[in-house]
Amino acid sequence: MESDTHLRQQLKMLKLSGVLETLDRRVVEGQTNGIDYKSFLSLLLQDEIELRYGRRIDRLITQAAFGAEQTFEGFDMTLATGLNATLVRELATCAFIQRGEAILLTGPPGTGKTHLAKAFGHAACRKGLTVAFYKFNKLFAELAKSNHSGRIEKLLDKLGRVDLFILDDFAFRKIDQQSSEWLYEIVDQRYGSRSIVLTSNRAMGDWMGVFPDPVIAGAILDRLTHHAHQIPLKGESIRKKLGRTSLKHTLEMEPTTA
Repeated sequence: MESDTHLRQQLKMLKLSGVLETLDRRVVEGQTNGIDYKSFLSLLLQDEIELRYGRRIDRLITQAAFGAEQTFEGFDMTLATGLNATLVRELATCAFIQRGEAILLTGPPGTGKTHLAKAFGHAACRKGLTVAFYKFNKLFAELAKSNHSGRIEKLLDKLGRVDLFILDDFAFRKIDQQSSEWLYEIVDQRYGSRSIVLTSNRAMGDWMGVFPDPVIAGAILDRLTHHAHQIPLKGESIRKKLGRTSLKHTLEMEPTTA
């Protein structure tokens, strides 16, 4: 008993919480199955590796600030009109991030753009990559706040270096010159080396009008669209489709009265 207490204290000192959590179960398995010492140690170390990996993924997802969790597992591609499912599945491997490519998701509200953007982000986190998710309006509010507090360069550097930068509702409204310059700095720093995922309700032809200066607008959009995978989504809102399906199911389940 004293040796067991001492062992647990050692594991705590070494911060091997994964080993500590599964130790009793592994001891029983080892005794039951006659596992040799090296294999037993390997099992314990694998438990530690898996726990640390899971914690890292959880930490990356929290830091990404996705809000509501939306993943590929929860996305029904058959409901997304015009979606190239083969392309999406290939991009879901996150190889595009290693190549520094962009993804541009466009289409009417409710067609699944934000869900897909977050799903790409979640997939990246599961690969151990860093992600930052921002709504278009909130990005510039955060930048302005950081500028006021003297932390603007630190935030711009972070957004320039993160493995995947996701900007939701791009071109949602017009922005001023200062915001344009901040956005240019982010996009230029990432250009050709780090990936961006954008969603927008506006057609790409309307994006120029969001910026006050056509020169900086052209520079931003040229960098965004170069080496970008364009995924246009069409048709009716998926939320409306799901709403009708749910209503139909409810009506079918209701008992009829004579």
